Amino acid sequence: MRHLIDPLDFNMEETGRLLELAASILQRPGDYAHCCDGKILATLFFEPSTRTRLSFESAMLRLGGQVLGFSSAGSSSASKGESVADTIRMISGYADITAMRHFKEGAPFVAARYSKIPVVNAGDGGHQHPTQTLTDLFTIRRKRGEIGNLTIGLCGDLKFGRTVHSLIKSLVRYENVRFVLISPEELRTPGYIVKEVLEPSGHSFNEARKIEEVMPELDVLYMTRVQRERFFNEEDYVRLKDSYILTPEKLKRAKKDLVIMHPLPRVNEIDQLVDEDPRAMYFEQARGGVFVRMALILALLGIVPDVLVE
Repeated sequence: MRHLIDPLDFNMEETGRLLELAASILQRPGDYAHCCDGKILATLFFEPSTRTRLSFESAMLRLGGQVLGFSSAGSSSASKGESVADTIRMISGYADITAMRHFKEGAPFVAARYSKIPVVNAGDGGHQHPTQTLTDLFTIRRKRGEIGNLTIGLCGDLKFGRTVHSLIKSLVRYENVRFVLISPEELRTPGYIVKEVLEPSGHSFNEARKIEEVMPELDVLYMTRVQRERFFNEEDYVRLKDSYILTPEKLKRAKKDLVIMHPLPRVNEIDQLVDEDPRAMYFEQARGGVFVRMALILALLGIVPDVLVE
């Protein structure tokens, strides 16, 4: 039995096969419409979510399976003090696979230790978000034809942004990837990501404070929101929330084939006028997440063989 807790739980070959399966599902969804007949996905979301939870549910339903679960900690027995370990033991008897989002870093890892069914980390605090990373890789591959040989600008909240941390950990495995880390001083990339991931990888990276200065260099621009829920001080959030706003004016210096991405939700860090730009891929990115999660469910349940190596 395999779990997906960290983006590196799958090696590069497995990741490639998973993305190929997602592309196949996107092209021929009808071929997979009954693959999960009789299977149940449990969505255990101890933290609010729209895209991730609904895309998991959409994925299972499109495969012919069923879904059960809850969408907040307040509607679960966690509000009564039940542990993650006890919750997953109980859910293992109700479902065939589970997707868990939790506000505490490491909670899905704990769940996997006690689970009798595959556990997918759907986001744990400010730590990891591996299925978003797979979706991001899928988008880059579709739009550029490959994942390596690019300069990517990661912009916004790089301190608390779990999508950014997961994406960096995955991209350093590919050749010739250069990172431009764009953030205010207070939201810089955490030291452990720099010291344990970027520096040992040997990939080039640099920090920037103004998006305009580095825009012409970028092949991919990955925007993120400043996350209110990660701040302890409301004044700090208000001061930093509008640090970077992408506008058509700022994009005038960008490459014609730039890929603009965002894990969503967007607050105001991308002007709505940018939505009309053909380089804006964030809504297509979100749609692709359904096919990626369909592929992941099939792989973890062993319904499509030879995707993951035992």
